Amino acid sequence: MKITVAGEKKEYAEGLTVSKLIEFENVETPQYVTVSVNEEFVERASFDSFALKEGDEVEFLYFMGGGR
Repeated sequence: MKITVAGEKKEYAEGLTVSKLIEFENVETPQYVTVSVNEEFVERASFDSFALKEGDEVEFLYFMGGGR
């Protein structure tokens, strides 16, 4: 199946979960990443069971704190 990951179209096997995608993409600090699929946030508790499908658009996001 073809999905878009961080703006780049890629080919993956059917049944790919968010957890496996994070692993395959070597996401830095996966414990801090937030994932959106088709502009909807995926709950961390669902990463192991959320199966991606043809045409999905996935983004890896990091929220940074800061300020004074």
